[in-house]
Amino acid sequence: MNKVYITRRETFNAAHKLWQPTWSDEKNNEVFGRCANKNWHGHNFVLFVTVCGNPDPETGFVMNLKDLSAIIKQEVTEKLDHKNLNLDVPFLEGIMASTENIVIAIWEILEPKIATYGAELSKIKLVETENNFVEYFGGKQPF
Repeated sequence: MNKVYITRRETFNAAHKLWQPTWSDEKNNEVFGRCANKNWHGHNFVLFVTVCGNPDPETGFVMNLKDLSAIIKQEVTEKLDHKNLNLDVPFLEGIMASTENIVIAIWEILEPKIATYGAELSKIKLVETENNFVEYFGGKQPF
């Protein structure tokens, strides 16, 4: 049977700052620009979680999207929504709060949870702005 890919979209709002404490103010501003604002800045993030697998013969589902939504909300978005990603999120502690690092941390949380439903996490896409997004395949080659 061929694998089928399904995607769930969730959203969260959060603030962060890109700042390397070992660098000078000048270097931080040169590298990170407005994202190094000392008073933080925020985004309306859009998170797409794609899972794959073979549809169950009884339900026709790869995974019940209601379950996928509940996992994403409980494990990720409720912990990120209206938070300062640099200060308020334990699973991001000590990590530069770039979109790239955030998506890797989200993958590490969701992958084992999704596996318990018999599906495989395939891709996470995190949209930071209408022009900037990150896609992560967990170290696997894109399908």
